[in-house]
Amino acid sequence: MEAPVAGIDVSKDKLIVYFQGKLYEFTNDKRGYEEIRKILPKGCKVGIESTGVYHVNLAKYLNNEYDVRIINPFILKKFKDFRGKKSDKNDAKKLAELVVSMCSGFTTSDARELTSQWDFVTRSIARVKNRLRRDLVLLGYRDSLSKKNLEEVLRGGDSIVLAEVRFLLEELERLEGRKREIEKELEDFVSKDSLIFTIPGIGKTLGCIILARVGDVKRFSDKKRFVAYCGLDPVVESSGKSVVSRGISKKGDAVLRRAFYLAALTAIKVNPVIKRFYEEHKGRLKGKKLITACARKLAVITWAVLYYNKPFDASE
Repeated sequence: MEAPVAGIDVSKDKLIVYFQGKLYEFTNDKRGYEEIRKILPKGCKVGIESTGVYHVNLAKYLNNEYDVRIINPFILKKFKDFRGKKSDKNDAKKLAELVVSMCSGFTTSDARELTSQWDFVTRSIARVKNRLRRDLVLLGYRDSLSKKNLEEVLRGGDSIVLAEVRFLLEELERLEGRKREIEKELEDFVSKDSLIFTIPGIGKTLGCIILARVGDVKRFSDKKRFVAYCGLDPVVESSGKSVVSRGISKKGDAVLRRAFYLAALTAIKVNPVIKRFYEEHKGRLKGKKLITACARKLAVITWAVLYYNKPFDASE
């Protein structure tokens, strides 16, 4: 027997719940969460739109007893027949309908939370490393983070800058440890035999992150929708006879966009299709723009592999 489905529209102060043809309104606090538990049976599929931080506590509260699906607002806007004037009540109903139509495609809130943590920790590591390199230069050393260079730096006399170097190295070790823990936990949320791992350039960690953020790729009926969801769709402006590219929209999933960008850095070396694309476009594009174009191409390949359920084939 299929589990019942509910949709919850979340705002700062209130929750609108749609369940079995009826609408309910509760406060967005623990008291409201308890009221929701009274009307929703255990095991119910619950669609909640991602709304900054306002949905987080609700999702955590419900996650133990319910199948919580966190839905990207971009997907909700693109959902078929989602038209007309926006309203909290209509949104709650559409969230429930969206879960029904795509019930096999959303990852749990825990998996999405892990990918968000991974993204935050990864960016924090980059900031700490940049600060370390800056401090090494101030101390008169090379900006290399090699073990040999750091050992030489740490033998220097005490100073305010050296004290920060020691602190940053401890912080870096802590962050990298947490990153490894997250990557290990993520492996439990995705299928280890997913065809995404047949794509050269997409390794275990980035593959897990992409799968956790995407869920069921079947909900993207064509590659353009998928690329837009990843925030990698190009923005083009036309005026008269001229057409000018303004980069990418960045309206989609920021974590997915960064994951594909990082994967593209490897793919340009090991993936024959991306490598060829890189060589063909490096005369026209430079730096990050070229890598972003490769990331977009890699996203298209990923969509095709998962959508058609066929392993990567460089000849196609």
